[in-house]
Amino acid sequence: MPTEEKPIPPSEWQAIVENVPLVSVDLVVEHDGGILLGKRENEPAKGEWFVPGGTVLKNESRTEAVHRVAKEELGESVVIDECLGTYEHFYDTSEIVGVDSKHYVATAYRCHLEHDEPDFSGDDQHSALDVFHPPFNDLHPYVERYLDDL
Repeated sequence: MPTEEKPIPPSEWQAIVENVPLVSVDLVVEHDGGILLGKRENEPAKGEWFVPGGTVLKNESRTEAVHRVAKEELGESVVIDECLGTYEHFYDTSEIVGVDSKHYVATAYRCHLEHDEPDFSGDDQHSALDVFHPPFNDLHPYVERYLDDL
């Protein structure tokens, strides 16, 4: 993991999102017989229940990114059970004004929480966290694809 994380200046981030697919990780977190999802507060997929996830930082391995994202988005540690594979996500929206699409190359990991009784702290990307149980209905197609591959 990088010793010093520096945010990318907004103009550079805009250029990246406009021109380059983003390498990311998604966490399919199993908990209490279901899957933990967060209600997204930002684009893409704003308002959708989605798996926690985030961009991999330079000099950070994907598995290190999984652990960082879990801490940042859930406030909890996870144990990686398996890599589900790599998926492409294409969105016709973005959180950046003037950028009308976003492309992710996301590696999904099936995980479970390190503790049986977590204390979720969440983050500003999610208005709520909840456990969804099968049968899974009316979820975002990218989330459904992950669940089909479990």
